[in-house]
Amino acid sequence: MRIRSTTILAVRRDGKLAIAGDGQVTFDKTIMKHGAHKVRRIAGGAVLAGFAGSAADGITLLEKFEGKLGEYKNNIVRASIELAKEWRQDRALRRLEALLVVGTADHLFVLSGTGDVIEPDEGIAAIGSGGPYAQAAAMALVRHSTLDAESIARAALTVAGRIDIYTNEEIVCEVV
Repeated sequence: MRIRSTTILAVRRDGKLAIAGDGQVTFDKTIMKHGAHKVRRIAGGAVLAGFAGSAADGITLLEKFEGKLGEYKNNIVRASIELAKEWRQDRALRRLEALLVVGTADHLFVLSGTGDVIEPDEGIAAIGSGGPYAQAAAMALVRHSTLDAESIARAALTVAGRIDIYTNEEIVCEVV
């Protein structure tokens, strides 16, 4: 049996970044929690981060990332690359089962344990079980609406919650 939890969506638009996450945690065929919070403000609120996967693993990675931000004076690009390198090379970290989305109004990255540091072309990134649905909805809204980043993130996550059985509509959204 697998625990599945959270869809995270990040949208950069008009000088703003919104990262939204749903709250569902599912164990096999049972919803165990409706209001999980996997989106955080870090680095004194200047950086947003969200994680999908194991909560303990995601929090561990967020703490490591925040440490890298401190080490590199809030340079998100450098901190992302250094975390990805450490995550890939360290045996204990390699076992962590989570993905991170981190960003500011200027940069957005998806980080993985395989060393990936991906900055999406269109300023939209999604991870987790409903990620593809949320990303597709966000892409359509960016192209065909004048909604702001937060409104797009919330609307797209709502769409994902209506399609993906592991995503709900208990949305937490942070904006910088």
